[in-house]
Amino acid sequence: MSIPGLIEREHTGSGLKLGTVLARTDAYTSYEVTYEANGLTISGLMNIPEGKGPFPALVLAHGYIDPDIYTTGRGLSREQDLLARNGYVVLHTDYRNHARSDKDADNDVNLRLGYTEDVIGAAKALRAAGRPEIDGDRIGLLGRSMGGGVVYNSLVVAPGLFDAAVAFAPVSGHPEENIDQFQRPEGDPLVGQIEAEHGTPEENPKFWREASPLTYLDRVTEPLLIHHGTVDDTCPIAWTRHTVAAFEKAGKDVELRTYRGEGHTFYGQWPRSMETTMNFFEEHLR
Repeated sequence: MSIPGLIEREHTGSGLKLGTVLARTDAYTSYEVTYEANGLTISGLMNIPEGKGPFPALVLAHGYIDPDIYTTGRGLSREQDLLARNGYVVLHTDYRNHARSDKDADNDVNLRLGYTEDVIGAAKALRAAGRPEIDGDRIGLLGRSMGGGVVYNSLVVAPGLFDAAVAFAPVSGHPEENIDQFQRPEGDPLVGQIEAEHGTPEENPKFWREASPLTYLDRVTEPLLIHHGTVDDTCPIAWTRHTVAAFEKAGKDVELRTYRGEGHTFYGQWPRSMETTMNFFEEHLR
């Protein structure tokens, strides 16, 4: 499993099915959904706005939540609501190994690259759905924290699939930095399994170079907007500054918005960041 391996693979996404109604509001109806991504059934949540479609669609990629406690649609509830109220079909993927999704026993040792397949599959399932509410020709992507890393991966693996992408407080584009930040200090036994399978960055630099989306930024075709707080101690803003510099060096359309005094959760300045996000999607998806 590597970024080149994902690039070479022919990805599939289909079979979008609406299930139980989770909520009805004055602006949208929320459903449990399932879809197929590279042979796995992935669960999720979808908000469909009231009114006459077709509406542009957004795939949402959530941050890390322990799969043992995760429930469908958890992690980006504020964004799900606001974006649907502003006229977007919102498909929040649960990812494999979460909620009612199929299991993938090798996903964690393979640096969770399977989540990238699930996001790509979500976009392809939206395009193939043939539902009158969904405009399959206008699809955006939004990811937060770990989901921001999934955004980077998706842009390099499947250029042209999305029309625009947004990342909030994203992780590092170098997987080894994420391991050192989140897993190694906790004594996570998965670190030993990863290094036994793939070697350390010193032992097998080729693998780790090929596991980073920053190695393949020449493939990116979509505009990217990144939001990051200046006092984020979960995902340091230095990671994002490095990523933005790499995108700029590759000549890509990237914009960084920073929020002084804001941490990882984006509570105080979340409304301002979402106004910028909606203006960005309005420009590229309407």
